[in-house]
Amino acid sequence: MEKESAIYIAGHRGLVGSAIRRKLEQLGYKNLIVRTHDELDLTRQQEVEQFFDSNRPEYVFLAAAKVGGILANSTFPAHFIYVNLAIETNVIHCALKHGVKKLLFLGSSCIYPKLCPQPMKEEYLLSGYLEPTNEAYAVAKIAGIKMCQAYNKQYGTKFISVMPTNLYGPNDNFDLETSHALPALIRKFHLAKLAAAGDWENINRDEQTFGKIPAAIKDSLPRVVLWGSGKPRREFLHVDDLADACLFLMNNYDGSEIINIGVGSDLTISELAELVAKVMGFKGEVIFDSSKPDGTPRKLLDVTKLNDLGWKAKIGLQEGIRQTYNWYLHQLR
Repeated sequence: MEKESAIYIAGHRGLVGSAIRRKLEQLGYKNLIVRTHDELDLTRQQEVEQFFDSNRPEYVFLAAAKVGGILANSTFPAHFIYVNLAIETNVIHCALKHGVKKLLFLGSSCIYPKLCPQPMKEEYLLSGYLEPTNEAYAVAKIAGIKMCQAYNKQYGTKFISVMPTNLYGPNDNFDLETSHALPALIRKFHLAKLAAAGDWENINRDEQTFGKIPAAIKDSLPRVVLWGSGKPRREFLHVDDLADACLFLMNNYDGSEIINIGVGSDLTISELAELVAKVMGFKGEVIFDSSKPDGTPRKLLDVTKLNDLGWKAKIGLQEGIRQTYNWYLHQLR
């Protein structure tokens, strides 16, 4: 990519898209194209056609997606599969029709089988049954990967697909009913700190900024109650590292095979909770509710291919949590 190249970031307001935009701007890329959902509905084919025809992007980062946690995925599977399939088919096909030089498609580690061998290699895709709770989302993401591969094979395009591990960082979703593990931990520990200090004024401010606090969580304060046993192992990648990896691959990789993006190491949810508490200065009680499900025992990506290409994650988990908590606090000012 040249510094003057026309680069379209689909989903620039989300966790991933906003990080890619920040990284591009930091490196001096000047011709960035972005649209809000109100300006461009990516599920509407005609709107997407008109956008590509008018703007002629040379490179596309396809980070737009309908995402959510276990509750949202299991409650609205039709919405998740429809919206994600529509976005992918519209953007990828328009990229072909309008001569986009290269497209990067953001997948998800949930594409791998539920009982996948660990660490998860790229070739394990479609080797077993998916996790039922997010199957609709995973199927849509797999379709996006296969679409990129099919277009490369039939039309000679350069559409690459990357599979990030669990992400966190600025602009994450901190809604306690739809967020993922790490942002939920940060918010729960923050609320517990405020409750221990009797600071209900700032708890109300937090609720106004980041969304409703479920009654069960509010009633448990100042204790922190976490689902499951705390034994499942998870891997976490700072979204700024993901953005760095995406730019690296956009400039250095043209293959059709998917590429995992992660740190290559994991920790238990219990260890993660201890680390978040340490960073945030929380000294109160943490309870694991073992009556709630644990989910998959382990999710760790094999990042050998990416490392061999010359890229490794740089932001340590403790430092990344500190940066994310500082961003969180800044939103409350």
